[in-house]
Amino acid sequence: MSFNSFGHIFRITTWGESHGPALGVVIDGCPPGIPLEAAEIQTALDKRKPGTSKFVTQRKEPDMVKILSGVFEDDRIKKEFGGPVTTGAPISLEIENVDQRSKDYTDIRDKYRPGHADYTYDAKYGLRDYRGGGRSSARETAARVAAGVVAEKALAQVLDSTVTIRACMVQMGADKIDRAAFDWSEIENNPFWCPDSAAAKRWESQLDAARKAGSSMGAVIEVVASGVPAGLGAPVYGKLDAELASAMMSINAAKGVEIGAGFEAAALSGENNADEIRMQNGKPHFLSNKAGGILGGISSGQDIVLRLAIKPTSSILTPRKTITRDGQETDIQTKGRHDPCVGIRGVPVANAMMALVLADHALLHRGQCG
Repeated sequence: MSFNSFGHIFRITTWGESHGPALGVVIDGCPPGIPLEAAEIQTALDKRKPGTSKFVTQRKEPDMVKILSGVFEDDRIKKEFGGPVTTGAPISLEIENVDQRSKDYTDIRDKYRPGHADYTYDAKYGLRDYRGGGRSSARETAARVAAGVVAEKALAQVLDSTVTIRACMVQMGADKIDRAAFDWSEIENNPFWCPDSAAAKRWESQLDAARKAGSSMGAVIEVVASGVPAGLGAPVYGKLDAELASAMMSINAAKGVEIGAGFEAAALSGENNADEIRMQNGKPHFLSNKAGGILGGISSGQDIVLRLAIKPTSSILTPRKTITRDGQETDIQTKGRHDPCVGIRGVPVANAMMALVLADHALLHRGQCG
């Protein structure tokens, strides 16, 4: 299986399956001298791990991370940095699987789940790991979240400045947040990473009803990166927005990406869509941000604003029509433990993918422009 790696200079390769003994990531191209401890990575993993509320899968995985390589500490380093630092060598991170229930998938070993990659995996490889989807499972994204922590730390070192990356859910099903009530401080106060407390309350009852009915709901995730300097990205084939779209579309269940005004830009006039510029404190100041912080594939210095559409979880209890591996028509009912809205745990994953792209492009920019 090819294409398990992502990035150019700051490059990750993830490995492992949903029901294997472990999964993990190898990070290549990380600069040396960056303080890094497992506890920092664990904080991010705890936001993505299953079993944290009734609104996510009840699979009980502690998602404890181990740093296997690429980090070193001795007396001098501890005195200078306060703890272990990256060496510039590949960083290998491992997360054990401890709560697999493969028997839940025995009944569907020869059936294709509608909405899943079962049929396409079989069509491509001639076989598939039916236990939780194997390599196609969203379990793989735990490795991305772990790598995203390293990427954020590398980004700060390369740019010698602070870039703040935040993600939230701004829509569940057809129910959108009230933009006038948007408050980043609210996202830690509810199980949906929602910046609107009233919307979060509505979503509780809506998703609970869907969960009890054996159904699922989709979502829209918004990711915002503040403090990104102008100049990251490259024209034509290295556009920052194109790389971000590719990163986000690689997330399980992603079905659409928009940046800035996105699809709404098609309904705007040229006058309304143009982000006018003035000078403020000796620097360019944009009067709006329809472009989402990227112009011509290059960051403008404004907030980078991206939204990601996540489809409803395909694993549902409601029987659906399908076929078997040998072409027989049948029905299927997916058992096991599944997210009624996979967008919830997709929030920290989208956050991580933003960090990975920005870290990579910061290193590319330094390599070309010094």
